[in-house]
Amino acid sequence: QVQLVESGGGLVQPGGSLRLSCATSERIFRLYVMGWYRQAPGKERELVATITSDGSTVYEDSVLDRFTISGDNARYTVYLQMNRLKPEDTAVYYCHAYGPESEPSDYWGQGTQVTVSS
Repeated sequence: QVQLVESGGGLVQPGGSLRLSCATSERIFRLYVMGWYRQAPGKERELVATITSDGSTVYEDSVLDRFTISGDNARYTVYLQMNRLKPEDTAVYYCHAYGPESEPSDYWGQGTQVTVSS
């Protein structure tokens, strides 16, 4: 069955870095649009970045030039490299998979906490 297994969250100081990982199955990795969303307390969930199987990427404006989304075809894993972290990046980060027209479904991971604080 479909599962998205997230890891890599934690506590870092402003200006620091973290790398989040989202491991899934071969089928989901190859056919779905993979991405990362985040949700801060009291705020709506927002898109951070997405990546397709051909490598096309989309980033939210506030993370552009600081975050990089990438995929590992051998491990069926999507990464989010986060650099120059700011306190406003603090949120629960969720992995997401969105299916094609032939398989109109989507899946969410359980989330991993990222806290940026001195």
